[in-house]
Amino acid sequence: MKKVKNWEQINQYLQAHQIESIFNEPLLPHLELYSFDQGEFICSQGDPAQYLYVLVKGKIKIYTTSAEGKTLILSFKTPLEVIGDVEYVRGIEIINTVEAVSSVTMIGVHHRWLEKYSKGHSPLLQFLLDIITKKFTIKSNSLSFNLLYPVEVRLASYLLSVSSDESDSLIKGKQSINIKDAANLIGTSYRHLNRVITQFCTEGLVERNKGFILVKDREGLSAIASHSIYE
Repeated sequence: MKKVKNWEQINQYLQAHQIESIFNEPLLPHLELYSFDQGEFICSQGDPAQYLYVLVKGKIKIYTTSAEGKTLILSFKTPLEVIGDVEYVRGIEIINTVEAVSSVTMIGVHHRWLEKYSKGHSPLLQFLLDIITKKFTIKSNSLSFNLLYPVEVRLASYLLSVSSDESDSLIKGKQSINIKDAANLIGTSYRHLNRVITQFCTEGLVERNKGFILVKDREGLSAIASHSIYE
C-alpha cells in the first residue's frame, strides 16, 4: 500500500465521479490517496475498522472466511464503491476481507476526522445510504439470479467478474480461481461446475491450465451472461 496526499489528483477523482459535495470543507485536508497492488489486501476480516475508503480506480474482490478457514467470495466491485461504510455506521470490526484484483486506487479518510468534521453532514450520510441500499439490492438480485438462471449463465457472469480489467487472464497464484469457492458463490456442486468449465473449454470460451483459467472469448461469455450479476 502506498499513501500520498495529492490534493490535485484527489480533486480530479472527486470531479470524475461527481462526488465533490459529499465531503465538506473541513474534511477535505484529511482526505488521502491510497494505491494497492494486484493481490494486496485493503482490509482483513476481524481487524479494527479505522478508515472509510472510496474506490475510484481498479477492481476488488470481497470474501469472507469461516472459523474453519474456508473462504467464500461474495462479490467483485469496480468504481464507484465504498469500503468500510457499514463498519463506520455501526462502529464494528471489518466484516469481510477486501483484496485488489487489479491495481487499485482509493480515497481514504480516518474515522476520527469523519467523527470530528462530518458526523452530521447530510450529503455524506445520503451518499452512504445510497451505497448501502444498493449493496442490499445487488445481494437480493444475486440470490434471485442463482435460483432462476442455469449454471452456464452464472459461471459466465462469474468469470467476467473475476477477470482483471487490465488482463483477460485470471490472476495466477493467490487470486487464481478456486472452483469450490466459485461453486459456493454461484450455488452449484463442485462436479457440475467442473463439467461446465470443460464445456466452456470445448467451445473455446476459456482455456484451463494449472493454477489459472484464461478467458479467451469475453464476447462469447458476455453473450451467455447478458450482464455481470456479481459486480
